[in-house]
Amino acid sequence: MAWAASRTTAPPWTRVAARTSAASRSSSACSRGFPRSWGGCRASTPSRRGGARRPIPGGRGTGAWPSFSSSDVSGPDSLSLADAAHLEWARKLGRRGWGQVHPNPLVGCVIVNEDRTVGEGYHEVFGGPHAEIVALEDARSHAQGATVYVSLEPCNHHGKTPPCSEALLAAGVRRVVYGARDPGRESGGGANTLRAGGVEVVGPVWADREGRAENPAFFHRAKHASPFVALKLAMSLDARIAASPAQRTRVTGPEAEREVHRLRTGFDAILVGAGTVRADNPRLTVRMVPPGREAPRRIVLDPDATLPSGAALFAAREDAPVHVFVREDAAEAQIERLEEAGAHVHPVGRSQRGLDLDDVLSACGDLGVRSILCEGGARLADSLLRERRIQRLYMFVSPATYGSEGVAAFPSDAGVLRWDDFDPAGPPQQHGRDTLIVLDRQEHP
Repeated sequence: MAWAASRTTAPPWTRVAARTSAASRSSSACSRGFPRSWGGCRASTPSRRGGARRPIPGGRGTGAWPSFSSSDVSGPDSLSLADAAHLEWARKLGRRGWGQVHPNPLVGCVIVNEDRTVGEGYHEVFGGPHAEIVALEDARSHAQGATVYVSLEPCNHHGKTPPCSEALLAAGVRRVVYGARDPGRESGGGANTLRAGGVEVVGPVWADREGRAENPAFFHRAKHASPFVALKLAMSLDARIAASPAQRTRVTGPEAEREVHRLRTGFDAILVGAGTVRADNPRLTVRMVPPGREAPRRIVLDPDATLPSGAALFAAREDAPVHVFVREDAAEAQIERLEEAGAHVHPVGRSQRGLDLDDVLSACGDLGVRSILCEGGARLADSLLRERRIQRLYMFVSPATYGSEGVAAFPSDAGVLRWDDFDPAGPPQQHGRDTLIVLDRQEHP
């Protein structure tokens, strides 16, 4: 199924939004009796010591959880509503590590004993304790005989920290329920270790697609040597990224802009084309870099090496390195000019549509870049989609329309972007007046 921006029919993401919203309502545990205001089935419950639970950093309210009984109505494969709710809360906890833990995955953990939450945690910082260790330290002796809910299969290897599977065995937990399998050749296998140690293990609960959606870059690296590439587009309801070719247009509002800055913190690099630099003169920086983390590198594709030396991203080069990719036969004088401006210049091969993207991504990998957020204009987005380089799409859709005079988000002929190649990564999110739709490219065996 292909869609061209020039058609008069509704854009396909409006159908995606409706479909994912309906799926979310029908499959959510909260739709089966739990108040939606809990935000992941969260509510008040006494702590294991009879007092109010401490707040989790970055959380809202008191940091309390609902108390569920293991006798709640069971779902398929003996997974109860209580199991599903605790696992969903573990998932939401894990997301608080965004921007802090990459290239490690987002992982959250909840420990429940006798229908009470006795410990919780998430992987907070790269190199720090994993979610299970944080939760075990919180639970202390109450972990003995408990059920552990963790969003990713406990790791089974010695890295910066010891194996979580061994820590769970040492703590004497009775049961482990995990959401996604660990795709790593070295880190995977924790479930088998736990079973061999006498622990009841339930998982993976989530389908592979759902597990990948939670940690797409982590799953991508387990199978591919090239960097994970995501594309961010801000567009009107009729798929325009500007009101006219000569007019700079702020398509989305401040809430969406804040979300973009948050997204940037979870990537190693930000990529744009030279046309975007000339038109918008962006700094491509991150407003709040988490402590101890480096800001994403800035990458510009500039085949002819003609970027202006006074571009704002060069003035902000102390914030993060600027890497400019040019064609191999670009003028030496132009390359020297860019280097004097503060750029690291990388000559690469050419293709019919500009630079050879294989060369660009390979060079990025050599630089240690494992994940890239592309924020380029329509031409760069079109090239990346045409060559199937995009693994994830972040589409911020505003309620405005610009009509036929606007600049199309997908300027090439129909068939470039096949919507059947992408799956919704979750329900649409609202950021002020704008809607964020996230799509993941399907993985084929």
